[in-house]
Amino acid sequence: KPLDQTNVTEFLLLGFTDIRWLQILLFLGLLLTYLLTITGNILIVVITLVNHHLYTPMYFFLRHFSILEIGFTTTIIPKALANMATGGRTISVAGCFTQFFLYFILGTTEFLLLAAMSFDRYVAICNPLCYTTIMNSQFCSLLVMLSWAGGLLLILGPAITLFQMPFCDRNVINHFFCDSAPLIKLSCTDTRLLELMSCIIAVLSLLGTLAITIMSYTNIISTVMSITSASGRKKAFSTCVSHITVVSITYGSCIFMYIKPRQEERLDFSKVVAILNTVVSPLLNPFIYTLRNKQIQEAMREAIRRIARFSKWNLLN
Repeated sequence: KPLDQTNVTEFLLLGFTDIRWLQILLFLGLLLTYLLTITGNILIVVITLVNHHLYTPMYFFLRHFSILEIGFTTTIIPKALANMATGGRTISVAGCFTQFFLYFILGTTEFLLLAAMSFDRYVAICNPLCYTTIMNSQFCSLLVMLSWAGGLLLILGPAITLFQMPFCDRNVINHFFCDSAPLIKLSCTDTRLLELMSCIIAVLSLLGTLAITIMSYTNIISTVMSITSASGRKKAFSTCVSHITVVSITYGSCIFMYIKPRQEERLDFSKVVAILNTVVSPLLNPFIYTLRNKQIQEAMREAIRRIARFSKWNLLN
């Protein structure tokens, strides 16, 4: 049954709670976190663009990852904030499917880009003499484009299948956004094909990219441990710590989304974990890279000095 024949014209998002004062409290906390997330990731994008010392493959990938994080969290949070602020719960069918589509494309692209970032670290540490030859600007741009193309192609099939499914009169989504599990549960037709497709996509995008990352870091650790100098080992590891931390948070939150075996418990649990995945993880990423990376710290200090000088000049003139 095609989408335009379904009886559903909008979905009802249950969100977190029916208690109004708690909704307002959650709204304020989520708004502050969202603003910090956007500010932090925009700062990373700007710093890596304006500072010529950061024109390297590692920061090129980091800039694109921050752009993805901005889009990823913006796909979900503004609508959730609007519902909390107004007390509303509805989202149109078109809006729900758009949210679903963008959420999974951006999320899958992030996994692919994290794998590309781990390959970059592998080449830098295990093949340093060939690093500039292998990780040239054309190849880095190709890896980013392939990440985007891979995210689109992997999600396109399940998305089209879901959009074709009828929902009859069932429109209550037990979540604060249009996630796949509650949407699939609402369909009044056989969903086994879509569930199989979703499982295959999860294996390819989540476990496949994680396997690439693990293999890269297995080789990195092996190479670093063969370095005789303790300071050399520390310096080599320091370039990877931020990426390993981000990988752990990103993959960990997504894997935990599927930890509960029973459907109802899993959906309720996913609301909590989804906050970690859609808000906390994008918020922590810029801070992780800023706190762990001396080059970005120096670039930020230089940017602050330039702003201060410019402000002083404007005041004097």
